Amino acid sequence: MIYVNELQKHIDTEVNLHGWVYNYRSSKQLYFLEFRDGTGICQCIISKEDVSEDIWEKANSLTQESSIQITGKVVADERSMGGVELHLTDLSIYQIAKDYPITPKEHGVEFLMDRRHLWLRSKRQWAIMRIRNEVIFAIHSFFQDRGFVQMDSPIFTANEAEGSSTLFETEFFDQKAYLAQTGQLYGEALAMALNKIYTFGPTFRAEKSKTRRHLSEFWMIEPEMAFYDLPMNMDLAEAMLKHIITTVLARRADELSILERDTQILQKIANNPFTRITYTDAANLLASDKTRELMDGMTTDRLKEKEELETELTALKTEYGQAKKYRKTQIDRRNQQINARITDVEEDLRNYPQWKEAALNTKWGDDFGGSDETILTLHYDSPIIVTHYPTEIKAFYMKRDPQNPKVVLAMDVLAPEGYGEIIGGSQREDDMDLLMEMVNKHQLNTTTFEWYLDLRRYGSVPHAGFGLGLERTVAWMCGIKHVRETIPFPRMMGRLTP
Repeated sequence: MIYVNELQKHIDTEVNLHGWVYNYRSSKQLYFLEFRDGTGICQCIISKEDVSEDIWEKANSLTQESSIQITGKVVADERSMGGVELHLTDLSIYQIAKDYPITPKEHGVEFLMDRRHLWLRSKRQWAIMRIRNEVIFAIHSFFQDRGFVQMDSPIFTANEAEGSSTLFETEFFDQKAYLAQTGQLYGEALAMALNKIYTFGPTFRAEKSKTRRHLSEFWMIEPEMAFYDLPMNMDLAEAMLKHIITTVLARRADELSILERDTQILQKIANNPFTRITYTDAANLLASDKTRELMDGMTTDRLKEKEELETELTALKTEYGQAKKYRKTQIDRRNQQINARITDVEEDLRNYPQWKEAALNTKWGDDFGGSDETILTLHYDSPIIVTHYPTEIKAFYMKRDPQNPKVVLAMDVLAPEGYGEIIGGSQREDDMDLLMEMVNKHQLNTTTFEWYLDLRRYGSVPHAGFGLGLERTVAWMCGIKHVRETIPFPRMMGRLTP
């Protein structure tokens, strides 16, 4: 069987394809069909002169998402997606789809999310899923090429790794259990056995949050390395992200183009070192005049952008009445883009005053919120690695800095362009007494942590690791605003179906 993404290899030959109608338009003598098969989309042309009356009638009976089998000659065409188009000679129909609910017109997000099982067929969502797959491939290749062993951690756990307030509690036969927030603690045990490992699996957070960065179920990549310290941990995280970027740029150019992603930004990041700053420097920057000037400037820019967009909308409305059919289609599409962008701009204008006030009031010891991370990333073109967070706001297992116990040897990697945290990690506490002190301070159940404490009793060594949020990383790679589009079927507060 031949697929759309292979058509470049079959120019000037006849092929047979199976798939669905993505879009279509017709004239008296020609029928233009956008055909998709899951691997790509190609334009197909049916000429009334070149096919039988039966084939022509079948073509004119097609509807959006009808399933079909087509035969035709592959012809080179640089203007078409994939560099080819198909001149059809035969067509058979599996099924005519009736009243497909997602049409080329504009739909609201909730309408589309309720029909996620169908929305995944759209060009934009198709591109995002392809990039997600490429990010996953890049992660596996990065670690496998460096001698890491992929391991699995349990989803049911008795341990509270990140705090009980964000746990989904369930029953495991006659025991209380939780859905895992992280595989890290088990990763540490595996690293003591295999030296360098990574886990890749679903994790769960019960935070009652509806922000663009939060999902209740998401996928985490968590490497754990024996004999690693914080600088080595940072180096590994930076190398991994650069590998992901390089792989996606090389293998998913068409998908990035569909999403209109600015690839020059990603290319620059792949070729330059990340910025590394301490939490203390980051807190001072948030509270500085630089932040005040940055936010005031961005507010001015957004107001100007909104005015320009509204002017363009008015001009398009005037043009629409006299436009030909093909131009009206272009205007409709542009109107959708403009209205979507105006919605985003208006949201920014509502948020900026609150963000600025919160940032300017930052005090040492405050945990950074999502808006703080966004503002920090807007000060730089590269990802930022923030280190040495206050001990009081970080997890019990993070190693305190021997030179300054008020901070831990932790790191967060913040993606630029306002995307914020995509990686969190640390050097782990390897001293048994210090770890017990933190377990007691956090009032954790020592019985359920006995196995974890054994790792410090028997052959404890310096070690470190981090967790990468897959969906946040995919959102950054794609240049999209909300993580709900980066996972096939998102689970978040208020969303359990489809």
